Amino acid sequence: MLKFSVIQRLSKRLHVTISGHLFDDAEAAYVETTLMQNPAIEKAQFFTRSRDLIIHHTGDEIAVRDALLALNDLNFEDAPALTEYSPRLVNKQYKESMISQTLMYLGKKLLLPAPINMVWSWFNALKFAKKAVTMLWHRKLTVEVLDGVAITVSLLRGDVSTAGAVMYLLGIGETLEEWTLRKSVLNLAESMSLNVDKVWVKVDGVEVSRPVSEVVEGDLVVLRQGEVVSLDGVVVEGVVLVNESSMTGEPEPVRRDENTSVYAGTVVEEGHCVIEVRGNSKSSRYEQIVALIEESEQMKSGMEQKAFHMADKLVPISFAGTILTYLLTRNTMKALSFLMVDFSCALKLSIPLAVLSAMEEASKRGITVKGGKYLEQIAAADVVVFDKTGTLTKAEPVFEQIITFEDHDPDDMLMLAACLEEHFPHSMAKAVVNAAEQHNLPHKEKHSSKVEYIVAHGIASKVGNRKCRIGSAHFIFDDEKVVIPEGEQEKFDNLPDSSSHLYLAISGRLAAVLCIKDPVREEAKQVVKELHELGIKKVVMMTGDSKRNAERVAREIGIDEVHAEVLPGDKAAYVKKAKEEGYTVMMVGDGINDSPALSEAHVGVAMNEGAPIAQKIANVTVSSDNLSSLVDLRRIAMQLMDRIQFNYNSIVGVNGALVGLGLFQVLTPSTTAWMHNLFTLGIGLRSMTPLLPAKSEEDDSVIETTARVVA
Repeated sequence: MLKFSVIQRLSKRLHVTISGHLFDDAEAAYVETTLMQNPAIEKAQFFTRSRDLIIHHTGDEIAVRDALLALNDLNFEDAPALTEYSPRLVNKQYKESMISQTLMYLGKKLLLPAPINMVWSWFNALKFAKKAVTMLWHRKLTVEVLDGVAITVSLLRGDVSTAGAVMYLLGIGETLEEWTLRKSVLNLAESMSLNVDKVWVKVDGVEVSRPVSEVVEGDLVVLRQGEVVSLDGVVVEGVVLVNESSMTGEPEPVRRDENTSVYAGTVVEEGHCVIEVRGNSKSSRYEQIVALIEESEQMKSGMEQKAFHMADKLVPISFAGTILTYLLTRNTMKALSFLMVDFSCALKLSIPLAVLSAMEEASKRGITVKGGKYLEQIAAADVVVFDKTGTLTKAEPVFEQIITFEDHDPDDMLMLAACLEEHFPHSMAKAVVNAAEQHNLPHKEKHSSKVEYIVAHGIASKVGNRKCRIGSAHFIFDDEKVVIPEGEQEKFDNLPDSSSHLYLAISGRLAAVLCIKDPVREEAKQVVKELHELGIKKVVMMTGDSKRNAERVAREIGIDEVHAEVLPGDKAAYVKKAKEEGYTVMMVGDGINDSPALSEAHVGVAMNEGAPIAQKIANVTVSSDNLSSLVDLRRIAMQLMDRIQFNYNSIVGVNGALVGLGLFQVLTPSTTAWMHNLFTLGIGLRSMTPLLPAKSEEDDSVIETTARVVA
């Protein structure tokens, strides 16, 4: 029986310790995952060593208490095994590596006799000397050469302390750089392997919605345009174009027809097919994705690469200064002043640490950035392009009313609309499906042919022998040539103009208009204002909605430029044109129709509850259902760039001053090296500090801090 002792209780945060079981990492992850399934729990962190559990929740303390007590029902033998790619294990690995390096350095320095310490230091120095020789063999004068020479010269002079400090700081810097890259890779891989919770399974010719976890080998799964393939399989019916860039790196879609394979983690760009499931190999797919990304350098920001290249350029100056000083003064101590100050130490420590800390800070605010380079591009962005529905307007539009024509029954029309719309992930579709459920209208499959989704237009199918179409005015009236029934033009002309409209047509005649309330987010106007204040030159809104409704929204929130009744290709074309004009473009969207533009932009941002394909293609995903996260993201990115530039300037300035003090023999080479190392450590610690002030949580007042057992 697990027992929970309260350490601290706030209105939306609970800190408890758990006793009664010794948890390993897999079980701790199982506890976190189980708790996160409760709608009242926003975040759960379990620390295995201390057995501390920290829960952030919505304020529903009863639901949180019930969720904790329900942990007693878990069978921890069922906890899924963690792989080497688990974020929990990866973070633990690098933290333990840094701790062990620090303990080893201090233990060797304080406990080992001088002769043994010298031998150990020479042994550790071999790898640095080897790197230096390799670079020289390839005729490259890089920081590795300077590191190797500085360490070797220190040991030859008997200065074990300085050599050990340099090797320790270089080791910590390499670990942090690798950790930053690894975290970026895992964030991107997790997004690429995104699976939907449910799929449509064909059972006796009827499509049935089923959780992915219940799908078994041999089941027939239906795939449509814009959907992420959640399981490996073989096409048994239909033809699709599949975007396999997450697996192969190639952007062009691949044709898949009968008897060809499709793989989990890829995306259906066009077409419709049925696949026979051939096993769930999610873990192996994930490993392939990680391997693919790790082969590229896309995760490292340009500022990181620039700083490292500039460090390499300073190496010849250091060597030239050392040689010239010795030739002019014949003073070894002065000459070594150049050699003992290694500019790369601080650069390799502080810059990766700054990027990693920025990504962590963004993550705590519900923002997942899939690589350091995207933070740099967000900071440089001067144009932001927004989709309207589900982005600038609320993610959950609300059904208002249905207006029928030709005496069609409103309930029948709503059932038919829900039957068609439930197959496709879009906020407007969800509003229709939810409305049918709220009106207790079961919408079992009524259509007699496959449901076809025409991106940014609508949906086409058949009920019996009658053609059914639902979608935008452009799709219904321009493409499908639907007519308004005789004598009902006035009803059509008087449709309410305060809502968005979905048009339902049967056999070429307008049958109903569904009015969807699409309210603007309360924070949208303030967000647009703050983005302008943060240097964004132009905020653009692009939508497939009517011009009248789009202009109303644009006026309300202060949009600079609005484009209505556009297609997905139009959005991508606008982004491409803006890039050609020299703008750095950030695209923010949530739907299938936003995917081409998200892919085309310098940075694509997918909002909460967006379509899987949008979240998959985007470089940044925002889990918070609040546009203010975009302002936080911009500020974090800009502050990060300022910090990296400050670090670089400080490193060059301070280390240059130390070299000067050494030349004038104000400081000895040993003292110079130690001051350099202390400065390196200090700037590294500064790089870990938050970039933005902590968010104030007015309602997070302390309710209780006295420990007590709740179960």
